[in-house]
Amino acid sequence: STDQPGCQPERETVRHLLLGSLTAVQRTILDLHSRRYADPNDWSRPLSTGRPNEVMAILTRRVRVD
Repeated sequence: STDQPGCQPERETVRHLLLGSLTAVQRTILDLHSRRYADPNDWSRPLSTGRPNEVMAILTRRVRVD
């Protein structure tokens, strides 16, 4: 149980992947920041997917699962 002194909550890694135009990805990152979900600096730099006008950005976070 996590309510015992000294117990740490269970945490797992989750990755978020944004795909879209550079503008759409950047605006989504800023929107998530305005909602206090993730700092823009926590995302990877936009990477080309090889498709025209499409990039991806990845955010890796540790989340509580208890």
